[in-house]
Amino acid sequence: MKYIFLLASLVALVAGCGPAPGPSETAGAGNAEGTPEATASDAARSALTVAFVTNNPSDFWKIAEAGTRKAERELGCKVLFRMPPNGTAQEQQQIIQDLLAMGVAGIAISPKDPVNQTELLNDVAAKVHLITQDSDAPESNRACYIGTNNVQAGRAAAELVKRALPDGGKIALFVGSMDAQNARDRKRGLEEGLEGAGIEVIGTWTDETDRAKAMANVQDTLITHPDVGCLVGLWAYNGPAILNAVRDSGKLDQVKIVCFDEEDETLQGVLDGHIVGTIVQQPFAFGYQSVRLLCELAAGDESRVPPNKQIFIDVLSVTQEKAAAFWAQLKELTGKS
Repeated sequence: MKYIFLLASLVALVAGCGPAPGPSETAGAGNAEGTPEATASDAARSALTVAFVTNNPSDFWKIAEAGTRKAERELGCKVLFRMPPNGTAQEQQQIIQDLLAMGVAGIAISPKDPVNQTELLNDVAAKVHLITQDSDAPESNRACYIGTNNVQAGRAAAELVKRALPDGGKIALFVGSMDAQNARDRKRGLEEGLEGAGIEVIGTWTDETDRAKAMANVQDTLITHPDVGCLVGLWAYNGPAILNAVRDSGKLDQVKIVCFDEEDETLQGVLDGHIVGTIVQQPFAFGYQSVRLLCELAAGDESRVPPNKQIFIDVLSVTQEKAAAFWAQLKELTGKS
């Protein structure tokens, strides 16, 4: 099955890959033979500090952190993992300033507001190696983006919506902010995927990552639009917020739910049949590959940066029949089993 294959591939990838040899390393450097080149390389990596900055404090990022810690162990570098407590662009700016003052060699960030943060990101890129992960800032001078092709992810979500509403109907979208590139791309892909399906998007409600507001938005929508047939959550915490609001409104299984990511409540909702399905990214790979690339860039190795400066990691569509196996493998991957 596709989701098992992709997770297995990810396990093989993160278990087997390491930093590509830098310009001063031999092909055998870094192995267990204890060559002088390997010793120098290991010493350089042990002195290297890189950072990973999220755009909110969601549980989604705990999976990414597990990936960064695996890379930290395997590559011998130090990773500073930072989550803005309230998920604001101002908090991200302060985190970045603190990291620069600490002398990090590189930063991987999910920009909260890429358009208005472009100047900040360019300033960072002029000082240290900068990549974006999860959400891109394509107009900035970042070296590369690692994460989901969010337009394609939106189209995958559209397939779940069409499964939920085979005869058409009305849907509402919920997300933290439409400033983030991933939110805009997911909405665009969703709308493209729904063309000709007789499904109307009645609106998009934002919550600025406020969990209470996320639930309130859903509750208000259910009251003001009693004919809405499906609610779609574009960010990780939106799935549980929608599920709980629908349950509290007494409309469980009457109003369909489609969402993103793999929070425990979301996966339980899919397993119980209350959520049609969720489009899951692979944040573990975001974390691992971001740290790996930052280490390579610090060594002067740009060989893994493609011409378009985007490294895409596949998404998976998890429905009820796939939820149990996916969840079990996720726990194994993150050491929770």
